[in-house]
Amino acid sequence: MAYEFERTQRIAVLGGGPGGYEAALAAAQLGAETTLVERVGVGGSAVLTDVVPSKSLIATAEASNAVKEAADLGVQFYARGESGKPIRPEVAINLSAVNKRLLGLARQQSEDMRANLLDAGVRIVQGEGRLDGRDAVTVSTAPGDEGTDFDRIEADTIVVSVGASPRVLPTAVPDGERILTWTQLYQLQTIPKHLIVVGSGVTGAEFASAYRALGAEVTLISSRDQVLPGEDADAAAVIEKVFKRNGMHVLNKSRAESVVRDGEGVVATLTDGRTVEGSHCLMAVGSIPNTKDIGLAEAGVQLTTSGHIRVNRVARTSIPNIYAAGDCTTFPPLASVASMQGRTAIFHAMGDIVNPPEERNITSNIFTQPEIATVGWNQKQIDDGIAQGLIYKLPLASNPRAKMMGIRDGFVKLFARTGSGTVIGGVIVAPKASELILPLTIAVEQRLTVDEVAEAFPVYPSLSGSLTDAARALHIVQ
Repeated sequence: MAYEFERTQRIAVLGGGPGGYEAALAAAQLGAETTLVERVGVGGSAVLTDVVPSKSLIATAEASNAVKEAADLGVQFYARGESGKPIRPEVAINLSAVNKRLLGLARQQSEDMRANLLDAGVRIVQGEGRLDGRDAVTVSTAPGDEGTDFDRIEADTIVVSVGASPRVLPTAVPDGERILTWTQLYQLQTIPKHLIVVGSGVTGAEFASAYRALGAEVTLISSRDQVLPGEDADAAAVIEKVFKRNGMHVLNKSRAESVVRDGEGVVATLTDGRTVEGSHCLMAVGSIPNTKDIGLAEAGVQLTTSGHIRVNRVARTSIPNIYAAGDCTTFPPLASVASMQGRTAIFHAMGDIVNPPEERNITSNIFTQPEIATVGWNQKQIDDGIAQGLIYKLPLASNPRAKMMGIRDGFVKLFARTGSGTVIGGVIVAPKASELILPLTIAVEQRLTVDEVAEAFPVYPSLSGSLTDAARALHIVQ
């Protein structure tokens, strides 16, 4: 009697960023024959030129600020001059050393991720990949590269996770020296004398905050009434106030028409005719998905007018065996979202248990100083009647631990559903808000009530005590 054995499922992953990495790792762990195609290195731009290096730079900026503000806590730094009298030293930043460190961290993280994939049995092919119909991926590799034998990879399931690249305006073309995208900043050897930042979204605000802390004069050009126009209005107001107090020039309701090189500097011309002169300019005007000319349309995969791949909650595209994850899709462009999409795609494709993520439960963070962390429904949605909820805002300055740490800015804002008191969202503006938001994320995910959150015992004194204080203020009378 002859037995027929089920063939091992073949999975090809196009792109090795957070989404592709998690998809390949999950597929290999579930026993699939897995091939990952990546052109620059495992981790993709998120690890090599975006999230890892930028947040490492921001960590240096935070350390610089901590030294500068230590005097507020009674800590003073002095050196002895030739006369023996104390002189106050300046805080100096060696940007060349900083960039060398952060790029080294990025390379190490990429190598660690690569090692994890190889240990799991993933085949890694270096090169430019594109879809060849609905059941294969072709790869263009240079002679001598690993994987030159795998120029065509047949697959039962394909996961596309090709990420996005900085948007380039024809009137402000980056030259890599004075006019820069955020991927080119790490080549700078010294702190810019005057950095012009065009764009006040998340990327622009983060780099403007960091470089101001590192000692650069910074001008932030914002086309809206306020920086961070897509975020909680109260949170954006705090950040703008801090920016201005720290000496940043914020030009609201201003739009850059062009940016050109002018000798050893740059000139940004605004639509109203004003000009801003600086030594360097960072263009932070959004990103575009890397979906052009990779065979998606030919395979029948539906795209939006912006080039993003349409996916459902399980990361499936319009073609049943093709999935997509990360910044190239219609989901929020966050590394954590990409990772979740990558895992979800594989679990669904291979018949494993799938718990599709609710977009409202996604936590996001902006790494300015202070940080802004958000989860769930937002205040505008409540104000507009899209969600029914109660709102309570607690200034961080009232928190005892904040007073001890010299924290002047920030707040905790909690949203609870009218009637039931279920936590439906929240905003935290604070140092390390990215760490403080987790309890609210769990509350939103598990549909806890404000009374259930208030029953938890926080450490006293602690910044997290503000979470239970806000929950207690929203107590629902039974």
